[in-house]
Amino acid sequence: MKKPIILLFFLVFTGCASLVYQAENYEALYGPSTPKQRRLTEEDAALSQQQNKVSFYQDVKPILDSRCVVCHGCYDAPCQLKLGSGEGIDRGATKQIVYDISRLKAAVPTRLFIDASDTAGWRQKDFYPVLNERRDSTAANLDNSVLAKLIQLKRQNPLSNTGKLDKDFDFDISRDLQCPTVEEFPKYQHQHPQWGMPYALPGLSQKEEDTLLRWLKKGAKVEPQPPLPKPSVAEVEKWENYFNGPTLKHQLVSRYLYEHLFIGHLHFQGHPEQEFFRLVRSKTAPGQPIEEINTVRPYDDPGTDAFYYRLRPVTETLVDKVHFVYELSDQKMQRYDELFFQPDYQVTALPTYRPEVAANPFKAFIELPLVSKYRFLLDDAEYFVTGFIKGPVCRGEIATESIRDHFWVVFIQPGWIDPHKVTQALAENNQVLGLPGEEADKIGLFGFTKYDEFGKQYLKIKDAFINLILPKDQGFDLNYIWDGDGENQNAALTIFRHFDSATVTKGLIGDTPLTAWVLDYPIFERLHYLLVAGFNVYGTAGHQVASRTYMDILRQDGEDNFLRFMPAMQRQSIYNSWYLGKDGLRTADALFSIGHATRIKYQSTDYKKEFFAQVRQRLGKAAGPVDGINQCPQEDCIRAGTTPVQQQVDREMRQLAKLKGLDLGALPEMSLLRVKTGDPEGDLVYTLLIDKAYSNISKMVSMDSRRLPENDRITIVPGFVGSYPNFFFSVEKNRLGEFVNKIQSARSEADLEPLYSQFGIRRSNPEIWQQMDWFNQQHKKYRGLQAGLLDLSRYENL
Repeated sequence: MKKPIILLFFLVFTGCASLVYQAENYEALYGPSTPKQRRLTEEDAALSQQQNKVSFYQDVKPILDSRCVVCHGCYDAPCQLKLGSGEGIDRGATKQIVYDISRLKAAVPTRLFIDASDTAGWRQKDFYPVLNERRDSTAANLDNSVLAKLIQLKRQNPLSNTGKLDKDFDFDISRDLQCPTVEEFPKYQHQHPQWGMPYALPGLSQKEEDTLLRWLKKGAKVEPQPPLPKPSVAEVEKWENYFNGPTLKHQLVSRYLYEHLFIGHLHFQGHPEQEFFRLVRSKTAPGQPIEEINTVRPYDDPGTDAFYYRLRPVTETLVDKVHFVYELSDQKMQRYDELFFQPDYQVTALPTYRPEVAANPFKAFIELPLVSKYRFLLDDAEYFVTGFIKGPVCRGEIATESIRDHFWVVFIQPGWIDPHKVTQALAENNQVLGLPGEEADKIGLFGFTKYDEFGKQYLKIKDAFINLILPKDQGFDLNYIWDGDGENQNAALTIFRHFDSATVTKGLIGDTPLTAWVLDYPIFERLHYLLVAGFNVYGTAGHQVASRTYMDILRQDGEDNFLRFMPAMQRQSIYNSWYLGKDGLRTADALFSIGHATRIKYQSTDYKKEFFAQVRQRLGKAAGPVDGINQCPQEDCIRAGTTPVQQQVDREMRQLAKLKGLDLGALPEMSLLRVKTGDPEGDLVYTLLIDKAYSNISKMVSMDSRRLPENDRITIVPGFVGSYPNFFFSVEKNRLGEFVNKIQSARSEADLEPLYSQFGIRRSNPEIWQQMDWFNQQHKKYRGLQAGLLDLSRYENL
């Protein structure tokens, strides 16, 4: 009798399960799915406002920005669902992934606003709707909306509001994503009831939820954006005319400018703070609607003889990871004239778009003056370095593993060697200056070897050139370091790596780092064409491996330049300290003009620290303010312009900055500290950055096996550094000493619990949204035009 009972039980159980997983027949209920026109006309928008209906821009978008875009704003948004614009919401989601190091065939790009012009186009690229696209009704608009269902699922299954979240949640950024369509949602809901949105964070307030659901019920309509102000229209016209000049020289210069500016957000100096543009190539002339040419790379063949450089408004929410600003002004236009049109030179022909030429700037732009190109990069060095440090990708672990967690960058003085001789040498060797982008996504998995060999040859040629050009009794001295022309603070930069992203700041921030780069024009230009103009996040494994290994060569080139300023007999030992243990995949031998002793006079054996002290003295104002927290030579340093409260907090921060090694184990890589002063308007922000130590960074894998946590250090920066906070701390001013002591003494789980519970803001804490709002407000206050929304997708479960 047992078998029939068991069989009956099995049938009932599986029947229930099938009922749980059974999707509704949405087509029978609401008709076929068809992309809708959700854009209201100006008349309909005015009527909607009169009827007190929900406005997308006034009511909905602020909620989406502060609660959803914080994880759904970049390329690596879960399921590629970008919620920072009406177009992104209409586009919906996809099961395709962007980041795939194992990809043998390049993926079809899916760049919002670029690779499809309407919702129907995205459906052809396998994006599915998260809004109702069937027959319009209040019931259908909710029942047929994945967005509505995810919000409601969170309301039905709220987070526990205390402690660390359990193992039901996966926080690995490379996790397998669940991207359910509306038909698949019942199964998703059954298997992951805790995974409503926002994922692994407290739900929306009742008011926020009601607003979003009301908007969805009414069909998720979006009113038209206001037109550009007349002064902005005039500026667009002026600059588009400038970029589309008729002569060969104009066309070559504009191509060079476009290939360097295409990735950033351009802003007219003095215009509204939220007004930005992208420089694009369009099939249509100025004055007509833009039809952007959607090539993968900016130097790809546009496919038409006639195209135009246009300024396209940025209409989606600005997220910090991809927001970096280049300002256009009358002074900038004059500077372009000074650099590119006043010098006496001829442009005889425009370069082809064949990859072997277009991907190599030393071939494509050989007729532009070398010093002019270098000066153009130096004028806004922070912007261009930011381009390859945080620009084309939102997740760059493979790339960032080729740099240290903290290092400084300075630049070779333009014209330090006869520019004519340098130009001639680059022209003679432009073949070995070739980059992997020449083969684009056709490069094989081992195609990197060809370009690595080019890189090695160039290092040898360069070393021989320097040895030949320098007199026997001369080596590098401080006059070879660009002085920022006395006031340009782009002359000295600090780079911080945060696992799979990185940040660039002006000035020499933090204690003297283990390594430093001295960039010259060929390094600077190749970095841009390797990692920005020539990089394709949708590319193959071969493309990504080639980009990574060539980056090792460029890093070493910059390090070799730095070592040329060190005492000759110390260069090898300093170099060896950077590459401990086995060489692994070190790409080239160290070459640093050993036959030429530096002309810098050293008084101590701390050569790096002494060198940068002299660099700071040479740069003067261009070096920026001295770091009074991490570099304070005495017990008390006072930052210029600070209040007594800030000075008191700085003293406590200096105590934290003294911690090293295992004393820092309780802190994630990048955390934001809110110091509560008793006056919310006067609360202070500090970024806590862990400089993780490694035996070397010459391999592409097994970073953890090369960790040296006993050598870790911390850098503390007033204000903000980084786009992805790993954790928030909120500490009363008079408890900072206790906070520092708890960090120092935390070793076990029992030690960590009171640190995070008393001073941290965990993912489960309902206050996290208020803290996030406050930090974003402060971010705007601190960084102005440069501030975008911070991203919570790397926030840790501590």
